[in-house]
Amino acid sequence: MNVIDTNTLKPDTAGQRLRTSRQQALVLSLGEPAGIGPDITLAAWLRREADHIPPFIVVGDPSCLERRAAMLGLDVPLATAIRADAASKFGDALPVLPAGPEATAAPGRPDGSSAAAARIAIETAAGLVQSGEAAALVTNPIAKSVLYEAGFRFPGHTEFLAHLAGEPPLRPVMLLWSEELAVVPATIHVPLAEVPRLLTRELLVETGRIVARDYERRFGLARPRLVVCGLNPHAGEDGTIGREDEEVVRPAVEALRAEGIDVRGPLPADTLFHAAARKTYDVAIGAYHDQVLAPIKALAFDRAVNVTLGLPFVRTSPDHGTAFDIAGTGRADPSSLIAALKLARRLADAGR
Repeated sequence: MNVIDTNTLKPDTAGQRLRTSRQQALVLSLGEPAGIGPDITLAAWLRREADHIPPFIVVGDPSCLERRAAMLGLDVPLATAIRADAASKFGDALPVLPAGPEATAAPGRPDGSSAAAARIAIETAAGLVQSGEAAALVTNPIAKSVLYEAGFRFPGHTEFLAHLAGEPPLRPVMLLWSEELAVVPATIHVPLAEVPRLLTRELLVETGRIVARDYERRFGLARPRLVVCGLNPHAGEDGTIGREDEEVVRPAVEALRAEGIDVRGPLPADTLFHAAARKTYDVAIGAYHDQVLAPIKALAFDRAVNVTLGLPFVRTSPDHGTAFDIAGTGRADPSSLIAALKLARRLADAGR
C-alpha cells in the first residue's frame, strides 16, 4: 500500500471526488472481519461517485481489506491514513487507519483474532470522533456472540459506545431511520417475557426526552412529532386487555406532553404503520424490539439506518448483521451502509 502523509497532499478538485480537509471525514470501523463489513466497505468506496458518498476513513486491519478485495476481484487501491484528514485523497484510494491485530479470519469463520480486531477498531474510531479529528462515526456490523466469548461485557455496540463516551453515564437510545419510517424500541435486546417489568414510566419519559432533543439538534426539526405504541393489543382497550397502557404508558405520555413535547399515545401498533398513519408523526416509540423493527424492515430493509441517540457524537450503522453466510461471495448489498454514511454526514453537518 502507498503511505499518504496528509501534511503534503495537494487537494484533488474533481467535484464530488473530494471534500477537502476543512470538512472532517467520517470514520468507519471495520466490524467483524469474518462478516460482510469488508465486502460492503469496498463496494461503497467503488460507488463513491455514482452515489455521491461522503469521504470516509476505514479503521481496522488493512490486510483484511486487501485479502477480501482480491477474493472478490475488486480493484480498490488502499492508502494508509496517517491522520484523519487523509480522506482528502478519498477520490483516488480508500484510506485505512491501521488499528488492532491482524484480522486472520476467513469469510464466514471468525477466529481468535476477530473479537480484538473488532473491538479495537471501534475504540480507535470513536476516539477520533471524540477528539474532533473526525466528523462522525459509522460502524460496520459486529458479531456479539464472538465478542462475548472473548469477555466483552456490553450487550452491543450501543452500550459500548455509551461507555466509551465517558462520564456522566449516558443512556443511549436506538433509532432505526429511513425515509419511510423512523422508530425507537424502548426496550431492546431483552426476552419478551421481561418487557412488562422493564417498560416503566421513567424509561418512556427519558426515551421520549432524548428522542425529542436529538431530533431537534441533529435532524433540525423544531418540534418533532412522537407517537408511543401501546404494549397490549388495541393499546389495552381501556384496561380490559392488560393494565400497563393505562398505568405506565399513558402517564409517561402525559408527563412528556407537560414538558412541551408533541407526543401521542398509547396507540394501537397494528394501525400505526400504514402510509396514511406514518404521515402524522416523525418517530414511533415502541414497547419492544420487534413491535417497531418488523415494520421498518418490511418497508426499508436495504435502506434503514441504525442511529444512536443520546451520545455526544454522531453514530450510525447499517441495519443488518454480519451475514456470515454470504461474506466473501460478492452478494452483500452495500445500500444500508451507504445510507448510514450519508445520514452520518447529514447529522454531523446539522449539529455544527
